[in-house]
Amino acid sequence: MFSCLVWMFVLLCSSIADENSIRDADIFPSSPEIERGSTLKLFCVLGKHYTPHRNASHIIWKLNHELIAQENYNIVNETVSSITIHNFTYSKAHVKCFTKYLGKEQLLVHTEVKSGFPPSTPGNISCIYYFDAELTCTWTSGRETNLMTNYTLYRKTMTVGGVTLPNSVKSCQNKTESCSFYYPDTPYSSSFCFQVKAENVLGEALSDCVPIPMEKIEKFRPPVIRSVEKITGIKQLLTVTWDMPENILPSQGFICEVQYRNMYSNSLEFVTVQLNSAEKTGSYNLTGLWDSTEYSVAIRCISSASIFWSEWSREETASTEEKAPSEKVDLWRVIGSSHSDGSRPVHLMWKPLNSFPPSGRILGYKIQYFAENNSALKMTNISPDKKITLLLNEDAYIISITAYNSAGNSPEAILRIPSTDEKTSQVIETVKTFTTNEEVVVEWIASEPEITEYVVEWYEELETDPFGRSWQYVSNSTYWKTNKKNFKQFICYNVSVYPLYGNEVAAPYSIQTYVQEKKPSEGPVADTGIPGKNEVTIKWKEISKDKRNGFISKYTIFYKPEDGKELNETVNSDVLQYRLKSLQANTQYTVYIMASNEAGGTSGEPKTFKTLKFNKEDIIFIALPVGLSMLFLLGLWIACILKKHAFKKVCWPDIPNPAESVAVEWPLDASMNNSFLKGVTSEAKTIDFEDVCVLEHCFPEESQEGSLLMHCENDVSECTDINTKGMINEDKRMLYNEENEVAKCFAPSMPYIITDQDIRSQMCSALIPAKEIQSTEMLENDSCESQQTSIKNEENANEVSKLGDFSQKALFNPYLKNSVKTREFLISENMPEHSKNEPQSQSTVLPPFQQNVSGQSYVTLDMFGLATAH
Repeated sequence: MFSCLVWMFVLLCSSIADENSIRDADIFPSSPEIERGSTLKLFCVLGKHYTPHRNASHIIWKLNHELIAQENYNIVNETVSSITIHNFTYSKAHVKCFTKYLGKEQLLVHTEVKSGFPPSTPGNISCIYYFDAELTCTWTSGRETNLMTNYTLYRKTMTVGGVTLPNSVKSCQNKTESCSFYYPDTPYSSSFCFQVKAENVLGEALSDCVPIPMEKIEKFRPPVIRSVEKITGIKQLLTVTWDMPENILPSQGFICEVQYRNMYSNSLEFVTVQLNSAEKTGSYNLTGLWDSTEYSVAIRCISSASIFWSEWSREETASTEEKAPSEKVDLWRVIGSSHSDGSRPVHLMWKPLNSFPPSGRILGYKIQYFAENNSALKMTNISPDKKITLLLNEDAYIISITAYNSAGNSPEAILRIPSTDEKTSQVIETVKTFTTNEEVVVEWIASEPEITEYVVEWYEELETDPFGRSWQYVSNSTYWKTNKKNFKQFICYNVSVYPLYGNEVAAPYSIQTYVQEKKPSEGPVADTGIPGKNEVTIKWKEISKDKRNGFISKYTIFYKPEDGKELNETVNSDVLQYRLKSLQANTQYTVYIMASNEAGGTSGEPKTFKTLKFNKEDIIFIALPVGLSMLFLLGLWIACILKKHAFKKVCWPDIPNPAESVAVEWPLDASMNNSFLKGVTSEAKTIDFEDVCVLEHCFPEESQEGSLLMHCENDVSECTDINTKGMINEDKRMLYNEENEVAKCFAPSMPYIITDQDIRSQMCSALIPAKEIQSTEMLENDSCESQQTSIKNEENANEVSKLGDFSQKALFNPYLKNSVKTREFLISENMPEHSKNEPQSQSTVLPPFQQNVSGQSYVTLDMFGLATAH
């Protein structure tokens, strides 16, 4: 084989003489298929496009992206390079031809190489013949070739000596191990032989021609059941009738097999029936059956010469003769809550009859009920279902149910429904459940051992349909078990045990159970509320019942401060809030809760919270002093408002303004614009009032009588004229003399002397008695103070211009009596006569001044100084 392949390649390459027939690059053969383990040889040819710059020495080869060793290369000529691969074992591989030029590889062409085996001789030829319809043969091909293999089925007609008759060969082709002839190319012959040829690129194989009689390989179509009937008056019997298929070979006879099955027990029974070739219909009586029982029947047949049974016919069902039900139904009830009108729903449910064999097909159920205190009034309902709801009043009722069929009724199943105000005692002391590998077990303890019948009821906790409950009667036992398949996994069940007193049902004992648990489907969600400074209350809600997947045994609270270590607290399953203490103030925490059952725990989503910087106590500690202080200040402010006059007299006594006091009526007959005032105003600015002083309180002896009020209007006029002249014509030295003149003018009328500091003491000593003389320093200070005040008033030209009308009479000002800066002006009784005789039009005579007597008028030092300066 290898030598032939190489010789073919050589011939192929030698035939490439004309380079015009070659593309830019080509590979030969293009898609080779070789026997596995043989040697592969390929040729790569360069076209004209590459020959000017590259030749066969630039060609490199790769097998499945791997470079083939150089020792397998062979340069045939300048444009042809070959590769030889020994022991090629790949079932499929890619061989690529590259050219390498200037350090770069360029793909020229590639091909897919397949390897396999030549076909094996087919064997085990068998055929199935459907008369005048189809002839199908199958065979085995042997080992896998891994290459495309075609099969040809030959059907030949042979003579008795094994010679093939001419023009009798028929064939069909397929790529699989099966091939069929179809009508009309399906004649009947008892001298056919069958032969199979397999071929691929590596070779071919032909099997022997195997003779197969057609009657031996005949296969019927399935028979058709005409009827399955019961015979009236004959119990435990069914008659089955069927028709044979039409397209069958004439033969000596047939064999049919009847299969029947009890629908309650699912047990299969078989009966064989012989038929001759002339019979086109079969019949058989099935005996020994159960009464009132439904059966399913099917039939298949075979020729007596064939080896292939037909397929089973379609199943038909029928019931045997019925009899009246012999057992009562299992009856149970669920009592609903009473309505506002006093009625209450009672849900009745029952199970099919548990007799075996059963009593046939039940047509319906009859429900009868009546009030216990009025049995004459009986009501009846008919239900085709196994449940019904009755609306009863508050009285006790007796309920009975019977099943019926065409043959009669079953015995009655009776239950008593207690009245609404009826109370029953608790007989069951305890109930427990546990689960084994395959069963659920319920055990209980009863306080009255004479009770022999109980009802075990179970249903899903979330089940709201009263008819969705399951129950079972238990007799003479306090132990009950059932298959675990009757319970769902990870679902909570309510299990109750009811004791029975005949037809009466006593108070139940109920518990909850899980057949199998898994960890909760979700965790609880934490609610942190309002945190405090060092604590927070974590609250959460129970996980919904459909997400628990078991009994919650505990909750674990995990909390972790920012950049801190995670801590946890564990509480019981009945606790739904917990206070975390000893937390850090002003710190952010992350908290989550894990709910756990026996199978594991599931955590809820984490929540964050931040503790406060101050708690309530801190705020109260800070706010209390502040509040008290504010209250104190508020009280003080209110007190100040209410007692402001008293506080003002104590803290801020009123100091009278001496400029506003009036002791005498000042003569201002002359105009304010006369030369005297202007001179005084201008010259007053140059007067040194520090040298002017007033000696106050120079009174005569106490034995003297009362003093007269100073009245010096004329004197003032005279003095004013003199001063005016002096102030206009003389300088500052002359002012001193004029002041003396003024003092002289005032001397007869008042005990005050205005003089120079050098003669001040002498004047006072001459005019004032010794006991009245005060300290010279005090006098000087008072005088100077008064003069400074007068100077301030004089410097303000506007104030001088705004002086009031001095011609107005002096009014009594009692407030000035207590002024510390007022001075008393007392006039001696020995005042000059001309003063006494002054006309009233020029002066106003006031009552004599008396020392320390209320109502005396005062003249301030500032006013006196102002007048003097003028």
